[in-house]
Formats: sequence, structure tokens, C-alpha cells
Amino acid sequence: MKTAIGCVAVVALVVGIGVFYGLGLYNGLVGAEQEVDKAWANVEAAYQRRADLIPNLVATVKGASEFEQETLNQVIEARAKATGTSIAATPELLNDPNAFARFQAAQDGLSSALSRLLVVVERYPELKAVAAYQDLMVQLEGTENRITVERTRYNEAAKALNTRIKRVPAAWFIQWFGWSFSEKSYFAAQEGAETAPRVQF
Repeated sequence: MKTAIGCVAVVALVVGIGVFYGLGLYNGLVGAEQEVDKAWANVEAAYQRRADLIPNLVATVKGASEFEQETLNQVIEARAKATGTSIAATPELLNDPNAFARFQAAQDGLSSALSRLLVVVERYPELKAVAAYQDLMVQLEGTENRITVERTRYNEAAKALNTRIKRVPAAWFIQWFGWSFSEKSYFAAQEGAETAPRVQF
């Protein structure tokens, strides 16, 4: 009788430890996933700030006589494409590498169009002397730096979650209990980012 009670107590203790461990593991994964969502929201805010600056930049540049309209049109089209891509932190976007790649491609396209615009502006010293243009450039530069910082922070949060998901025993618990945690995509460097752009006049 005492042996049976002892066995039941040991089993109950093991089950209790397992339950508490599982709860701790689940809550830790929830916290890591929330960090990813928070980091993504910061990326979204930085991209939105850039998108909000572009109409003022385009309007200021349009004031320059004989400015290349094609370059402005490329920036306007790239902005429309970038803002037309859903940037809400939805599971479809963050969990689908193809959707994430499309989002990144649209944002990289806008970055490229802005870079081309800035190269063309070099031909207009009178435009660079306009206070409104200088102010927009300072804001845009700060925003581009913030985008880089926020993308890095997002990648770090995604890496922390992805690592926890893949480690044992978390991977077993996720599989056994059908928890909805999944790997998040990463931002990658823009193609050709390792090569400095050539400016020709």
C-alpha cells in the first residue's frame, strides 16, 4: 500500500514538474514572440515616417527648374508600391518568407529610387541651398538610420525567437501540443549593398 502511494506521489510530482516547466516554456515563447511583434512595429513606424517625408521632398524638388521628371516619377511610383505592400505585423507576412521578401523588395525599391534622386539633385546646387530641402535631407537621413537600427533590432528579436523554437525540448512541446509558434523571416542586406554606389556627373 505504501509503495503504491509512493509511486503515485512520484508520478504526480513528475507530472506537476512537467506541467510547470511546460507553462514556463510556453510563456517564455509568448514573451519572445511579443518582442518580435514590438520590433516589427518599430520597423513599420520607421518606414511610415520615410513614406510621409517623400511627398514634401518631391514637392520641394519639383520647384527646381528643369528637374528630371522621370526621376521624380520613379520615386513616386516606388513610394506607392512600398506603401501599397501591407506592413501590418500579420502572421502571414512575418511567417511567410515569400511575402516577407516581397515586402523587403518594395522597400528596397524605394531606397534605390531615393538614392537615384539624391544623385540627380547633386546637379542642382541652387536646390541644395534651399532651407526646406536641407531640412528634409536631415530628416530623411535620420529616418534611414532609424530604419537600419530597427531592422537590426527586429532581426535580433526574430533570431532569439527562432533559436528558442528550434531548441529541444521547446521543439518537442511545440510539436506535441500544436503550439502556434513558428519561425520568423529576417531582413537581408539589399543586393549590391556591399558595393559603394558610383556617382557620375
